[in-house]
Order: sequence, then C-alpha cells, then structure tokens
Amino acid sequence: MRQRPVRQRTCGNLPSELSRFVGRGAELAEVGRLLEASRLVTVTGVGGVGKSRLALAAAREAAEAAGAAQERYCDGVWLAELSCVRDPALLELTLAESLGLTDHTTRPPRTVLAEHLAEQRLLLVLDGFEQLVDETAELVRELLRRSPGLRVLAAGRRPLDLDGEQAFPLAPPGPEEALELLAERAAAADPGFAVTAANRAALVELCTRLDGIPLALELAAGRLRALSPEQVLTRLEDRFALLTGGARGALPRHRALRTAIGWSHELCTAQERLLWARLSVFAGHFDLDAVEYVCAGADLPVESVLDVLGELLAQSLLAREETAAGVRYRMLETVRVYGAGWLESLGDAGRLRRRHRDWYVGLATWCELDWFSPRQQEVAALVEAELPNLRLALECCLGDPDEAHLGRYLAGTLWFYWAGCGRLTEGRYWLDRTLEPGPAESEHTGSRLKALWVLGYVAALQGDAVASMSALYECRDGAARTGNPVAEAYAVHRLGCLALVSDDMARAGELLGSALERYRDAGELNSNVLMCQVELAMAMAFQGDLAGALSLCREVRDICEERGERWTKAYALYVIAYAALDAGGTAEARLLLTECVTINHTFRDLVGLVLAVELLALVTAVEGRPAEAAVLQGAAEPMWDGVGLQLFGSGYFNAPRLMCRERAGELLGAERYEACAQHGRSLSPEEAVERALRAPEPVPAAPEPLPRPRAGEAPGTAGGPGGPGGPGGAKNRKPVGSPKGEPTG
Repeated sequence: MRQRPVRQRTCGNLPSELSRFVGRGAELAEVGRLLEASRLVTVTGVGGVGKSRLALAAAREAAEAAGAAQERYCDGVWLAELSCVRDPALLELTLAESLGLTDHTTRPPRTVLAEHLAEQRLLLVLDGFEQLVDETAELVRELLRRSPGLRVLAAGRRPLDLDGEQAFPLAPPGPEEALELLAERAAAADPGFAVTAANRAALVELCTRLDGIPLALELAAGRLRALSPEQVLTRLEDRFALLTGGARGALPRHRALRTAIGWSHELCTAQERLLWARLSVFAGHFDLDAVEYVCAGADLPVESVLDVLGELLAQSLLAREETAAGVRYRMLETVRVYGAGWLESLGDAGRLRRRHRDWYVGLATWCELDWFSPRQQEVAALVEAELPNLRLALECCLGDPDEAHLGRYLAGTLWFYWAGCGRLTEGRYWLDRTLEPGPAESEHTGSRLKALWVLGYVAALQGDAVASMSALYECRDGAARTGNPVAEAYAVHRLGCLALVSDDMARAGELLGSALERYRDAGELNSNVLMCQVELAMAMAFQGDLAGALSLCREVRDICEERGERWTKAYALYVIAYAALDAGGTAEARLLLTECVTINHTFRDLVGLVLAVELLALVTAVEGRPAEAAVLQGAAEPMWDGVGLQLFGSGYFNAPRLMCRERAGELLGAERYEACAQHGRSLSPEEAVERALRAPEPVPAAPEPLPRPRAGEAPGTAGGPGGPGGPGGAKNRKPVGSPKGEPTG
C-alpha cells in the first residue's frame, strides 16, 4: 500500500493581511500570468523591495480563484516561511509542517513530502530561502519532478536557477505608488497626517531619495509622527554619505535601503539601539517576557524594556502580531540582520545567545510541568509558536561540547511535544543529534538518561523497535548503575509500551505493572505515569480482563479530570469506550469516543486519533449504519499510513478495523462497501473528524447486539472488540494509587 501522510487542512495556511497592499497592480497581474505559464516562478529583488508582500498577494488571488472552483489549486495554497531555518536538515521538516503534514513513521521527510504532493494540485509559496538556496533548489527540483500538479511561487533575493524557472525581478514602485504607500503608512502611525500642497514636494523628494523601496518608506513613515517631511528629508540627507560608507560596489537600491535602516538606527536612542541589537538573537516570534529576560541588563533596566520596545514598534522596526500563544513580536529579517551586525561589533553576541538559550531551556522546563495541568492546550500552542527559538537554543547547546548536556536535557524535556503533538520526526532528529558520541559526561548522566528514554519512546511510536530497544536498555542499565530510580522506571515503562505495540501482551502487562510500582515508590505522578496505567489497561483488555482494565482507566479519568489533564484522558476514554461497546453500550461508547476524537485532533496525536476513529466506525456498524461505518473506516486508512507499520500490523489494535469491515461488508456487499470506504479515503482529516463527530441519524430498527468473544479465539476473530479471554497475568496489577509526591521530571 502506498503510504500517505496526514493533512491537517486542505484550504491552505496563508496569513491574513495586517495592512493594506498598496498598488502593484501591474506586477500582480504579471506574476499571475507567469504562474499560468510556468510551474516555478521566483520573485527576486533587493531586501525590503516588497517581494514577500507581492508573492502573498498573488497567492491570495490564487487561493480566491481556487475557492471559486478552479481546478489548478483545488488542494489549496500554502506558505512556507524559511527565513528562520538555518540547518539544512530542518528544511524538509519545515516544509512538511507548513503543509500541515503529520507523519509518525521513520520515513525521511523528503519521502513524506514527495508522496503527499504526488497527487496534489496546489500552489506552494516559499519565502526567505536565501541562506539555504542550494538545498532549497535541490528540493524544489525533486518535488516538481515528482508532483505534476504542484506549482511553486518563491520570493528571494536571487533565483533558484532551475530549468523552467520564470524569474520576475521586482523593482521599487513608481513615484505615485511610492507616495501612496508612504502616505498610508504615515497616516496609520499618525491619523492626522495627510498629503498637502505644502508637504507634497518634500514627500516626493523623500520617496525619490529612498528609491521607493517599501521597507525604507515604512521606516520613514514611522518618523513622520514626530518630524515634518522636511525635517526627515534633511536628516536623511545629512547622513547619506556616512551611512553608505563601505558599500562602494553596492547597487543604489542597496545603498538606499541601508541608508534608511542606518538612518533609523542613528535616530534611535542608545537604549533603542541596544535593544534592537539584542533582539536580533531571536528567531521568528518572541514575547515580552523573553525580551525582558534576554535583553535587560545594567544598561537596559528590565522596567524600561517595555517602553523601549514600544518605541521600536512605533518606528516600524518591529511588528506586533496576535497568535494562538498571545501577543508576540517579530523583527523583519532585513532589520534583524542589521541589528545582528551591531551586536557582533559590540562583542556581546555570545553572551546574548547563551541568555537566549537559558530562557528557552527554562521555558521548556515549565512547559513540561504545565503539561500536567488544565493549561495543556495553551502549552501546546506556546511550544508551537516558540519552535524556531527552541531550535536555535538546541543549536546553541550543540555548538559547545561543554554544554551538550543542556541540549540532551532540552530535547528530552520536550517529550510531551514530540509525542503528544505530532512531532515525532523532528523529536527523533534532535534526540539523535544530542545523543551523538562526545566527551565523557559522568556529571551529567541524568540528562543523558532522560534523552535516552524519550528516544526509546519516540522510536517505539515510529515503529522502530531496534532503535527503541537499544536506547531503553541503555537507559535502564545506566539508571540502575547510577542509582536513578525515576529514569529506570521510565525505561521499564517504555519497554512495556514497545511490547504493547508489538503484540506481546503478557510481557507488556509485566513491564507496565512493574513500572507503575516503581513510579509509585518514587512518588512520580504526571501524564507519563497515567499513560502507563492506561497502557497496562490496554494489555489487560486485549487479554480479556475488561473489568480490570475498566477499573484502571476510570481511575485515570478521575485523576485527569481533577488535574485538568486531557491528552492522557483521551486514551483512558478509548479503553472505557472499548469496554462499553463490549457490554453492548453503543450510546456510551459513542459519547466517549467523540470526546476522544476531539482531544486527539486538538493535540495532533495521530495514534490516538486513528484508534478512536476506527473504534467509532465499529460502533457505527453495530448501531446499524454500515454505510457510514465504511466511510469512517476509509477515512482512517490514510491516518494509519502516517502512524507506521508497527501498529498497522498489530492484530490487537487492528481488531476493530477488521471487525468493522466484516460486519459492514456483509450488510453492504463488497462493491458498495468499497465505494463508501473510497469516499472516506478522499476526506481530509478535518472533514473526517467532522464526520466522526456528526450526531448519528436514527436507524429503522434496533441493531443486532454485538456477540461476546469466545475464549481461545485469535485477536480480531471474535465478535467483540477484545481478543481472547484469560487474565494473562496482567489483571492482578495494582493501579497507581496515591503518589508520594509531585513529579520530578
């Protein structure tokens, strides 16, 4: 079977416009014409000339056309922002994330991308690839070759130099458009501003002096709040020769842009210049708390940071954005690079990068603790927003052998994000890198042990049993040798998890029960511990002890509701629904599974989502709605492809799927069942989730009750969702009970 990664959306991910797109009608029409004629169009030009805005405007027009039933981009228009990516290994991951792909397997991200795009008809917008131009060109070449329905619109300072590429050099706007842009941005900063007969000549001269470059005009517009056009022009004139020094061979437009940025820099106060330079250590978005920690000091008191930040915002050197993680700030890349140069010249870059790293190590630590709380969803959104900065912090750790242990700690601490939010592939990348052989670190064994059990967990979920077992055995033995009972408990737990997804239920029950006892002895209680109890319940249920499994999962559900934990609760609800269905309680099972689907979809947990959808499909079949059951079963198939072969080949986890197919197929016939399943396969994940959560329509008569499993039958052959009866040694395990203390990590 061809594997298909799972898409989170089909309409695209273009951001909304924060300010009106001024002019550029002819350029917009030309880019649209080129996209009609070529599968690769690259908008090129000097920094600040408006490449990104033009590309996004053209992409929005394409998206609107797609919304009007245009076939060319029927799978959406998608933006991949690459300016924050420095590591070539993260290029493909970033592209996959931008397309909303979730893939838990060990397949290379490039393979995932190529297979996903092979049958798609979409427009991919690439912005800010200059620092990885060769790698980007190679990737785009391969994707275009393997994906006939793909078109790419790129924006960068130079073309990709690929066969068939249509480059569109973007010049600054003409005098009238430049003046219109300057006036609109100035009015946004000062509502009382207007172009008049008295100031028009000075404004036209200002546009001419700045070569009409949009970024330069926006910086100048920020100054018109405090200065007259004549004053702005005079100050710019006075600094022109000085600020273009050292750029003798540069194009006039480059000099004009550097003049505008340098002039803005000169007009800043000492504290504003200092904060500008220090903000350059951030990647992507950042919030006020991070700025106050990283950038404050004796020369920039923490209590003054907000006011100084506000001045940089007023001067258009920063942008303020509303995100799922709250109010955040972003520095334009051209402005950031200018600030980074000043930071290097101050000799303070190394110290600021370490402070940046320390903040994000601390942030990850608090997020790990907050994951076991009612703020779980907010934590997921925060880490998602901070991913570029967390990557930067990981790179900083790996750049110094003496601080590599911090990288191991950080990669391990983010376990909840890797495993709980659909980021297994990236988590595996960082864990493998941080655990590469290096200098002996006997004083930092805890960090290594944590990274090892997290690697074992991630690899198990990816279906890579060899790598998982190797990491977990090393962790278990190292923990026993160094006297670390908590790390040893995690290693034993994840070995049990590996046995569970490998269909070795007897061993899974033994290991998971042992891990629970170790957790209890260590006073450990968090999402991992509760997940261990749910996994033990699964092993018991698969061996026929549904009563014992139900008792364990009810306790987990109660603890989760008390603590506000939702991610583990979804898995507990799955097992409770499994038991309810076995007892004939289809209404209860449906109610539990709809909550389970909602939670797993919220956290992008593909494993939990596909299990819940398949069990819900079986519930639907038992309710007497075989056609809808077949649709849901078909919708689950692409999800399984992203989970990986380990679970896909499990007799126990696949029992609901096989039973649903058998039951619905008998009622529908093979041809109609396949037609319904094919319709399900065509649904996007959003549509599949919406379909799963849809209230059931009444059936004409009560359906036949689900037969009970008979002892001795193989998994998936009994009438009920469980496998053979028999306690299998797992049912006598104790629940986690009351802990001795709070989690230790």
